[in-house]
Amino acid sequence: MTLPTSYRAYKSNADGYQNLQLTQVDLREPKPLEAVVRVHAVSLQFRDLLVAKGDYGLPTGAGIVPCSDMAGTIVALGEDARRFFSVGERVCANFAPDFLAGEPTPENRAALGGERDGVLAEYVVVPAYSLVRVPEHLSFVEGATLPCAALTAWNALTGSTPIKGGDTVLVLGTGGVSIFALQFAAASGATVILTSSSDAKLALGRKLGAHYTINYKTTPEWDEEVKKITNGRGVDHVVEVGGLGTIERSVNAVRLAGSVHLIGTVSKGASGIPLIPAILRSIKLNGVVVGSVRQFEDMNRFIEARGLRPVVDRTFPFERAREAYKYQDAQGFVGKVVIEVVEE
Repeated sequence: MTLPTSYRAYKSNADGYQNLQLTQVDLREPKPLEAVVRVHAVSLQFRDLLVAKGDYGLPTGAGIVPCSDMAGTIVALGEDARRFFSVGERVCANFAPDFLAGEPTPENRAALGGERDGVLAEYVVVPAYSLVRVPEHLSFVEGATLPCAALTAWNALTGSTPIKGGDTVLVLGTGGVSIFALQFAAASGATVILTSSSDAKLALGRKLGAHYTINYKTTPEWDEEVKKITNGRGVDHVVEVGGLGTIERSVNAVRLAGSVHLIGTVSKGASGIPLIPAILRSIKLNGVVVGSVRQFEDMNRFIEARGLRPVVDRTFPFERAREAYKYQDAQGFVGKVVIEVVEE
């Protein structure tokens, strides 16, 4: 196809998502190892709210294109990139385009929608080596949920201390990372304990495979309830997305030498990591920031083998991206919020 000379993209100046500006951007030809991707769908993260509000922990440039997670179709390839992909293939770009395998380094950690331009646009030009094929059974909307939330959950559960059948996993909340963690853990043969403040969300969690559920509003000492469920042993893994408001109870809920995967900061609180209990009980505190292209490929094979489908709470059209941000900010959703750039 003939590429357009320009396309629409949102830009952020860290002055709130209400002030995202829809602008016209020139589209250039791809370099030898690059691909031009027609974006079909973009999913939102809690991180996107931080970037939009100027609260992100890493520096971002003025007028940056926000968001890290997309699915789309390759429409043009540089000469060297044609060895790996073909025009017309459905792909996602990895959260950190240069993070191919192994451990994150200062050289490969720069991510889309934060330290470099993101994907809330009609087209993106990215390194072809950062692309991963979308599982065949998933739509573009479903595929757009994979690069950050799904891969973060996958890295937590299969990274430094891999999950195994028979393990017990505590999942906090029902946001994107948490729902994927629930699905991955259940599909791996683990017993899953899910917390939420909503009985309706917990009911959905049980349909997705949660074996036990705890409403932390009616059971504020949910860590003690976890211990009862596990006969005093504690869980093998905690998917810890809360932060200051939950870390103390998470450490109390995990077994001796168990793993607490530190992912999010969505809950408010004044407590810090309880160092003495963590040390005395040999707790593994595992900081997780998404994952590599190789992990993404491994995860997609698992998703295809198990026939898993992401949970999409609601979609918004491209022109109503600010409304999608507002809906994300309200935190009433389960799973993922997606912006459809091209309506399916």
